[in-house]
Amino acid sequence: MASTAWPVYSPFAREHFGRGREEGKAEGKAEGKAEGKAEEAAKSVLLVLDARGFDISDDTRAMITTCTDLAQLHAWLTRAATASTPQDLFSEPDEQHHQGEE
Repeated sequence: MASTAWPVYSPFAREHFGRGREEGKAEGKAEGKAEGKAEEAAKSVLLVLDARGFDISDDTRAMITTCTDLAQLHAWLTRAATASTPQDLFSEPDEQHHQGEE
C-alpha cells in the first residue's frame, strides 16, 4: 500500500512542493497588501466626504467600501476633494463639466 502522507521525501517532490508553498505565500502576501491598500483608499474617500460635510447614504458607503479597484478609488478620492455632491463622485469629469454648462 502506497503512502500519500506529506511531506514526500524524494528530492524532486521536496523541491516542487516547497516551491509551490513559497509561491503561494508570496501571492497571498501580495493579495493582502492590495486589499489593505484598497481598504485604506476607501477610508480616505469616506474621510474626505465626511470632512466636507456630505451625508453619505448606506448604498454609497457600501459601493466605496466594497470596491477593490485601487485606480477607481484614487479617482474617487480626487473627485471627493472637489465634488459639489456625493453623486459627483461617480461622474466622469467630462460629465460634470457638461452638466455645469447647461
